[in-house]
Amino acid sequence: MKYQICVSGAAAGDTIAASHQLAFDLGKSIAESGATLLTGATVGLPWYAAKGAFSVKDRHGASIGFSPASSFREHVMVYKLPTVEFDYINFTGMAYVGRDSYLVRSGDAVITVGGRMGSLHEFATSLIGQKVTGVLLGSGGLADYVPTLLENIEAPGAKEIIYDTDPARLVQKVIEAIDRKYADFKHDGTDGNISARRGNLG
Repeated sequence: MKYQICVSGAAAGDTIAASHQLAFDLGKSIAESGATLLTGATVGLPWYAAKGAFSVKDRHGASIGFSPASSFREHVMVYKLPTVEFDYINFTGMAYVGRDSYLVRSGDAVITVGGRMGSLHEFATSLIGQKVTGVLLGSGGLADYVPTLLENIEAPGAKEIIYDTDPARLVQKVIEAIDRKYADFKHDGTDGNISARRGNLG
């Protein structure tokens, strides 16, 4: 199974200059692990993550963007978003708020790097949706505020959030968490049948 890991982060603001290398390394680590990177097909830190994934030669995973636009033309002309660093762009037509929810729900895990209000929406959606959730500490913005936020606001799955300051180590921890979450079934990859380890699900 190729896991799909979403990277959520600021499209603009101070954390871009401070943490673009961290975002790049995060995307690169995801690609090197063989997982597929999901981003909002946008600029800023998600774009650097996509660049990092795209820099890996002989990638086993893909870089997929979820655009707020409804077409390639709208993506480029109206939203003015990048195209080169993606193997595929899903033109959701959902604008930013709808796109964010669709993006997060499509992933096996979500990792926050930097982040502003849109990233907070994606972070909350990840927790409520019971996704494996990682936070890259030291990247500024929302990522560094999450521990304080969760000291003051009750949230589902808060105790299971994975924190680290190193992109490669964080990706490894997230993949290990997905492995544990999916440990109750195996998939042979041929016919769509999923078999539980303790019996056949059908």
